[in-house]
Amino acid sequence: MKIALTGAHRVGKTSLVEKLMESLPDYDFLPEPYFELEERGYVFSETPTVDDYIEQFEYSLKQIATTDENVIFDRCPVDLLAYIQAVNGSENMQSYYQKAQNAMTEIDLVVFVPIENPDLISCADSELPELRDQVNEILNEWVWDCGLETVEVHGSVLARRDQVVCKIEEISSRNQIKE
Repeated sequence: MKIALTGAHRVGKTSLVEKLMESLPDYDFLPEPYFELEERGYVFSETPTVDDYIEQFEYSLKQIATTDENVIFDRCPVDLLAYIQAVNGSENMQSYYQKAQNAMTEIDLVVFVPIENPDLISCADSELPELRDQVNEILNEWVWDCGLETVEVHGSVLARRDQVVCKIEEISSRNQIKE
């Protein structure tokens, strides 16, 4: 199963992945494109630009296309598309949206990690809180438009992990019945 976490920055996606990896030892983990690109020498702007997000978006598409089953992505193309929209709303989104839709058909489960109320993870001014809020709003609309199996998680990291594991078990059971 290919599982993609989606959410703005500083919502607990990586913390959730770490807990999921404990419960799902047969799964591989792919960090968000930012970190892999940085390791490969890509130099990001101090304040992220639309070009930075486009680079990450394209890399995210490649991650999905080149992986086998049983993988968890710390970000997915929809996240990065939301950042592109939030940073530069006039950007031609249609071509990016189509690419994201095509790539996302390979995802079996989308895990949406929204900003909770009250916010469980603070976001300092230096971490672009307005951008975080904008991306969260965009994702809250878009994630349901993907037409994919989706679970929105809430609560502590352990509660979120349990919600994801329960959803995986539900999907697996459904798939076994179909076979």
